[in-house]
This record gives sequence, C-alpha cells and structure tokens, in this order.
Amino acid sequence: MSARRLWTLLRREVRATLRDPFTATILVAVPLLALLAFGFVLATDVKHLALGVHDASGTAASRRLVAELAANGTFDPRRFATRAALDRALVSGAISAAIVIPPDFDRALHQGGDPPAVQVIYDGGEAVLAGNAEAFLRSLIAATGAGLTEAGSPRGAGVEVVTRALFNARLDGKPFMVAGTFGFVLSFLTTLITAVSIVNERMTGTFDQLQVTPATSLEIFLAKILPLGAVFAFDVVLMVVVAGLVLGVWPHGSLLFFVVVSSGYVLISLALGLIFSATSATAAEAVQKTVLFSIPLVQMSGFAFAVRNMPTAFRWFAELLPATHYIRVSRAIYLRDAGPLELLPELGVLLLCGVVLIGLALRTLEARA
Repeated sequence: MSARRLWTLLRREVRATLRDPFTATILVAVPLLALLAFGFVLATDVKHLALGVHDASGTAASRRLVAELAANGTFDPRRFATRAALDRALVSGAISAAIVIPPDFDRALHQGGDPPAVQVIYDGGEAVLAGNAEAFLRSLIAATGAGLTEAGSPRGAGVEVVTRALFNARLDGKPFMVAGTFGFVLSFLTTLITAVSIVNERMTGTFDQLQVTPATSLEIFLAKILPLGAVFAFDVVLMVVVAGLVLGVWPHGSLLFFVVVSSGYVLISLALGLIFSATSATAAEAVQKTVLFSIPLVQMSGFAFAVRNMPTAFRWFAELLPATHYIRVSRAIYLRDAGPLELLPELGVLLLCGVVLIGLALRTLEARA
C-alpha cells in the first residue's frame, strides 16, 4: 500500500464531500440539531400541562386548591362548568388530565370525619404522560389538602385522591405505540419511496418525456400518487389486522373512519415526497432530505415523546408537522373512540396541510415542465 496514493485518494474524497453544500451542511448540522432536540424534547417532568377542572364546590377552599395546582407552573387549569363538557375535552384530546371537586368539599374539609375525595381523571392513552401527571397531582393535592386542614379544623384528615384512568386503565404502552406507528410509517416510507422513484425516472429521462406530453401537471400528479396511495391504503388495513391478531390491539373507534383518514394522510405524504424529488438532483439527495425530515418526525410529532411536555418553541414547530395532527387523530380513534366531530380541528389542519402541499407539488411540476 502506498501512503502517497492513499493521501491523494483521501484528499479527493474530502473535496468531493465538501463540494456539495447540502451534504456538508447535513454532516455538521444534523448531529447538533438532533442533540439539542433530544435534550429539550425528551423530558419526563410535567410543565404547563392543560388540566381540566370541574369545581362543583365553588368555595374559597376549592378555589385555593386549584390556585395551588397552577402556582408552580406544572399545570394550567381550564375550568369546565359541567362534567359533560369535561368529558368531551378528554375525549377530544384537548386535555390529558382533570380533577373533579365534589359539592361537599368545603363542608367535609372542616367538619372532620372522612376526608373529602377529589377525583383525578387522566387520559390513559398517553401512558407515560398520564403516569407522571398522576404522581404530580397526588403530591400537590395532598400538600394543599394538608395546608387547608391546618387552616381550618385540626380534626380533618387532609384530602383523599381518587384516580381513574380513561381509555387505557392499565396504562399499557402497546396501544399508544401501535397507533403512533401508523404516523411514522406512513410519513417516512411514503415520502422516501415517492422521492426516490421519481428522481430515478428523471435520471433515466422517462419523467421528462412524460412532461412534454399533452398531459397536464394535475394528471401527472394524480397518475403518480394514486397507485402508490392505493398500495399504502391497503398497507393500513393490513397493519390494523396484524396489530389486532398478533398484538391484540384493535381500534376502539370506527375502522372505516380510520382507514379514510389514513388514506387522506397518505396523499399528503406522497405530495411531500414529490416535492423532495422535484428539488433533488439525485436519488441520494432525495434520500438525504427524507432522512433529514424523519428526525423531527420522530422527535417532535408526538410519536415517541408527548408534545405537551415540550418547550413552547418546539410545540409551535410540532404544530407545523402534518404527522403531529395525524398521530393525534390515529391515537384518538384507536384509544378514545373519537369520531369526526371531536376531531374536527385536527382534521381541518390536515386538510389545510394537504391543500398547501399538493398545491406546492403541482407548482413544482409546472416549473419543471
């Protein structure tokens, strides 16, 4: 082996790598961004978690209890006038935890005897977040209850906490991950396959030949994504069946509704893949863009880590990802038996994302025609 030849080859490869600005940027920026994102996003503490409150007592003691829960920034209480409204918020996913203060809270607190019971309800579908929220609520309510007892009657025994998990009473993490996996697979795989296949067609010249035919950009777009969309819609059904038969996880909501929503999301991901392919010179560049896209997809879409736990800036960014809203819809159907009315805001955002991405994909095709 010649050290001189090796040095010459090494210099050649380094120059070739640094000559491509996109690749050089990925090599430096991705590790740093991944490190910072994991450091901020992977948090087990609970901060500013939306907490539903139904205060049936409406007394100074109950108001103090709610104020203490909000004092250290752990929870952001949202008051609900009725128990039905509180339940609807839990089903829709607007809140992940709630407390119900009974009408006799103040009287039981100061008369002694059995302590007043405050019910803590949490969404068992978000297993990790629910467990942390329950622990925080128990400790905060117990501490506040002890303070209220000291301020009132010495015969009191504090406040009893009665917990109830909705939708996933055993806090089994399997349904949570199964429902989220649909979002990851349909986002990453559809984008990757579309981007690579179209770039390969462009490199062989078949895609350019297609663009000089009388076919419009819309016709080319539909011809590209509808066959792949049908395949991935079949994959959705297949994944549902396998998850049910092998893992014992079936959707609690409508299977037809879930397949329809998933098929619509497939079209959104395919449009994104088409945009990646149209802006890439090679298949390798298309793969790099897809992999780069997959990092925030895993970390900030709610697939693995709860969006509610993230810092504000990361939560805002997460709301821009179509995957975030689809995963919420998927888990709501799978775990909470949610229907179209409860999920209307999330479905509206998905529709808007679809219109924007499909419009961008069509403009990209027209620009290359």
